[in-house]
Order: sequence, then C-alpha cells, then structure tokens
Amino acid sequence: MSRVVIDQPYEFVPPHKGGLLPRMLGNLLLPRILDRSFGITSAHVEGQEKIREAQRAGHGILITPNHPHAADPLTLFHLSQATGSLFYVMASWHLFMEGAIQRFLIRTMGAFSIYREGIDRSSLQFAMEVLENGDRPLVIFPEGAVTRTNDLLSPLMEGVSTIARGAARKRAKADGGKVLLFPLALRYRLETSVEEAIETALQEMEERLSWKPQNQLPMLERVRKVARALLGLKEIEFLGEVQSGDLFERSARLIDHLLHPLEEEWLGGPQDGDVVKRGKDLRSTILKGMVSGKDDIDEEERDRRWKQFRALELAQKISLYPRGYLSENAPADRFLETVERLEEDFIGKARRYAPRSVTLTVCDPLEVSPDKETAESVPLMDQLEERLEETLGIEHLEFGSGK
Repeated sequence: MSRVVIDQPYEFVPPHKGGLLPRMLGNLLLPRILDRSFGITSAHVEGQEKIREAQRAGHGILITPNHPHAADPLTLFHLSQATGSLFYVMASWHLFMEGAIQRFLIRTMGAFSIYREGIDRSSLQFAMEVLENGDRPLVIFPEGAVTRTNDLLSPLMEGVSTIARGAARKRAKADGGKVLLFPLALRYRLETSVEEAIETALQEMEERLSWKPQNQLPMLERVRKVARALLGLKEIEFLGEVQSGDLFERSARLIDHLLHPLEEEWLGGPQDGDVVKRGKDLRSTILKGMVSGKDDIDEEERDRRWKQFRALELAQKISLYPRGYLSENAPADRFLETVERLEEDFIGKARRYAPRSVTLTVCDPLEVSPDKETAESVPLMDQLEERLEETLGIEHLEFGSGK
C-alpha cells in the first residue's frame, strides 16, 4: 500500500526560503527528471506575462493548476523559468515522509506540507502569509489528487477559496493590495502513435491475466476488456463473484460495498457524493485514534484499520475512471491516460511514455474579493472551474462514483 496514510503525529514541514539553491538544483535536475521519469522532452508556456505583470504590481498571486499527471509539480519548473520567479507549493504531508532525499529536494524547491487528514492551521497560516506578503506566487492543486485526465476535472476543494479570501481580507485591511487567482491549464500530449506506445503495456497486462495478446480487437474494446477483467478480480475478492451490469454500475456497487460498512461504523451511516471526499472524511476519523495517543489500540486493531485504509484506497482508485471518457472517437491521449491508470492499479507503476510534451496555459486572473460570498455572487471555485474547463476545452463528464 502507498504511504498516503501516515500513522504518526503530524508536524508542519516548512519550505526552504532561499533562492540560489533551488535555482541551481532546478536547472540541474528537473529537466532530466521530467525526461527520464516521465518522457517529457518539451514544454510550451502561454500567458506568463500575466503573472509577471501581477508581480510588478505587488499583488498576492495564487496559481491553481489542474492535476492530470504525476509530473505536474515538476512541470512548474517551466512556468518558473518563464516568469522568472520561484514558487511556494502546497504538498501532501506523505510526500515528505518518503525518505530524506525526497524531503530535502521538494522542500528546497519550495514545497511545504498540508495535512489532509485533519485541520492544519500551520499550513493554512503559511499559505495566507505568502499571499499577504506577495514575495512569491503560491501554488495549490485544487483537485487534491492526480486524475490522469486531461479532459476532465474532479471536484475542487473549497479550502482554496478559504485561503484566498482570508488573505484578500488581510491585504485589504493592511495596504489595500489585491490577491489574484490564476487558473493554470496543464495539458500533456504524446508526440508519437498512442496505439503503438500502449501495445507493450496492454500485452503485459494481458499476459498477467494469462491471456494471449488481444491485438485482434479494436483499441477501445481491448482496453475495456482489460478493465472489465481487473474489476472482476476485485469483485471476486470482495463480493465473491463477478457482477452483472456495465462497468460503471459494477464500479458503483463495489465502491458502496467497500465504503458503506466503514461509514456505518465511523460516520453513523452511508454517505453520498464524491468518493474522494468520502474517503478523506473516513481517513480523518479512522486515523485519529492511531496518532492521538489517547486510545489504547492494540496491534490487532491497528491491523484492522490498515485493512480499512486499503479498502478506501481501492474505492478511490475505482472512482477515478470517468464515465463516458473513452469512445471510438475519443482523442488518442485519453487511451494513454486510461492505460497508465490501469498500469498503476494493476502493476503498481506506469511506465515511461516518450516523447511527450506539456503545455502550461496561464488563464486570465480572477480577483479575489475580501467580502463574504452571497447568494447572488458566483462562488470563486465555480469561477475557477469554469475558467479551467473553457481553456482546456473540457466536456461535461463525470467520474464513475455511481452517484
């Protein structure tokens, strides 16, 4: 299991605040890592002058990218180069707990921790201070998790609005300055044939299923066949047999089977809505007794809770396959995104696909109002979502939550 859940007391991890070391390491390491780990060999930045203009005016700058790929934080290097500015980046605490080298590198590049399983006042306070002072732009990924979808946003976290409005109120009182929110649209493209690129991955997954290569099938049916098989294995594990219905009906049934007993135990009854949020609420509640030191949890109970975390992780993985995302006429890169997610879920890691390019488009800014939102005003997060969808040309699809 990944170390997204850490059963230790949380401590805020601040970023490195110097400028020389991150510039040296960034120039030396990041382009190489982007190429060797993710196959990203080129980048194009659009609209960087908007951020430069806001910097010259002394505004607090909040950059909010979509989160379609694990490489997203590293691709910010190209925006940093284009704007001539270092960034502070909010990052999940578990990333700082995966070894001393990684902790050093991400801190050096401006990352600071956020505790997603509880209230993290230190992180929120630091984020607001960055926007108040305006020394560097602040980056927050409002989706909160990698989606593997260029063409679809998952629900955005309201905490982004809380941070932005809190800082806007303080700036308005202090010097009358502004806080500007810049949506950042990230889009990846494989610069070669997708069908040829994913052939090896599909064959490997088919071999693990003890099949002969299914290359006689159209790509759409071949990917769906592998997905049905992987879902069927989990249905047999948790439900005893393969279920009937389409992929998303079956996914919804398995998600509810995994989550409803936990929600009954920990939250007083089954919950509705976004699976990522439901999982976050459960993790926060289950983890409290494991790190507070107040409860006497023996090893048997601790093991039981780790099994519950694994069930939450599986439910979230299943939920992130969007309904209607693949079709005969779907863009080729959607097939690559889906195969990458299948690789991660079945094999544990997606392979390197190259050559790949990334485009970073800075959208027109949204001025953050210091006033409370009213029934008549358009919520800031709705404005952000609309701006990103418009720039990315996103369709209105839904993740397979079954709701």
